[in-house]
Amino acid sequence: MEIAKIVAENLLKIKAVFLRPNEPFTWASGIKSPIYCDNRLILTAPESRDIVEKAIADTVKREYPDAEALFGTSTAGIAHAAIAGHILGMPMGYVRGSSKDHGRNNKIEGKLEKGTKVVVIEDLISTGGSCIDVVDALREAGAEVLGIVSIYTYGMKKGLERLNEANVKNVSLTDFDTVIEVAAKTGYIEESDVERLKAFRDNPSDESWIKK
Repeated sequence: MEIAKIVAENLLKIKAVFLRPNEPFTWASGIKSPIYCDNRLILTAPESRDIVEKAIADTVKREYPDAEALFGTSTAGIAHAAIAGHILGMPMGYVRGSSKDHGRNNKIEGKLEKGTKVVVIEDLISTGGSCIDVVDALREAGAEVLGIVSIYTYGMKKGLERLNEANVKNVSLTDFDTVIEVAAKTGYIEESDVERLKAFRDNPSDESWIKK
């Protein structure tokens, strides 16, 4: 089985991804969503964690063979960058959401020389804004950002467009479409839910998918 489906199965198994098409969650933005993702739960599930971290390391080696360091997004990407960095024997650091207000006022934590070839490790991508901020901070510090490895992406149009505009490559271990495919095949959701969920992905602000 391809790694995207294996990761999707594990995220569903440990409820890191939770699907509820008939009782939507409400995001902070007010958008109704049939899916909730909390990849922090991976860290408390050792079997699934081993699969995910090895997949991150393998993806870095395959997609970014020239990588010299991993930098996690704050806070969710930090642990994954650390574990994958350990597997690869590679330096890691992380980028804060904002600069510290004391000490050296760092935004980037960890040694970073100008010209270092960096891969950003992110737990999930929706609209892409937060990970692009991390890429921008690393570029401003002189790093050569090769791209991103994320555990999961929604595949939303806005996120894909933002990454493209920022000239940022992202490779995800799994994605929204794979998760709902696996969920339908295992009886987690009904086959009739698949098109509804894809309608949400295509336009999250249009709530007509709820009534289908």
